[in-house]
Amino acid sequence: MTTAENHAQPAPPSQANDYDSFAEAYSALSESSLVNAYYERPAMLSLAGDVVGRRILDAGCGSGPLFAALRDRGALVTGLDSSAGMVELARRRLGADADLHVADLSDPLPFTDGAFDDVLASLVLHYLEDWRPTLAEMRRVLRPGGRLIASVQHPFVDYAIQDPRPDYHATTSYTDDWADLVGQAAPMTFWRRPLHAMTDAFTAAGFRLAVISEPQPDPAARELYPDDFHSLSTKMCFLFFVLEVPPATGSAE
Repeated sequence: MTTAENHAQPAPPSQANDYDSFAEAYSALSESSLVNAYYERPAMLSLAGDVVGRRILDAGCGSGPLFAALRDRGALVTGLDSSAGMVELARRRLGADADLHVADLSDPLPFTDGAFDDVLASLVLHYLEDWRPTLAEMRRVLRPGGRLIASVQHPFVDYAIQDPRPDYHATTSYTDDWADLVGQAAPMTFWRRPLHAMTDAFTAAGFRLAVISEPQPDPAARELYPDDFHSLSTKMCFLFFVLEVPPATGSAE
């Protein structure tokens, strides 16, 4: 005779990149972590420069820390993320009037042509196998003379951590588990591509490469994270780009 016990099924495997399932844990972690709060976000803000009055799309806004920092600096910010859970946390942080959208960067963006002066894509492109439709949409919603500012996992780091190492020149995926970071099984799948494939994708989408940056962490983290600060200061971690949309013909920009 069958029983409840022998009909029991193992728990289904965790879905990859399921930010909804650990949104609060990841949001809390990223508020003060070395790589987020004292490395990646300061670098993005530094590359953005003076943003007073600029219309900015925070593409992959998460729970809104970069959105908040840009708004505090005088930007007119719109946020977008594929995780409804993260967008809800962003709304709690930013207020009910914040311009926030749940949307996937693999799909057409819900904005008009030339709607933004800047698009900031903070640690999101490496989740995508094919950058072409996403970059085309980012290019479309930027005005002539606008900028795409993007950070990604460093392709040399992603290449070095894989065993066996993949073909460097191929676009390949790998999966990591963030269980130690968020307190539950959290498989995360990333797409690694060579540097030349990144720059080729940007130029094919109509961008001009203005900056490639491998910044240092914020010196304020030295006392907070003395051991990890030294490690991060002497190795590769993320790679940053500033891409420009050519100005309109006859523009003085």
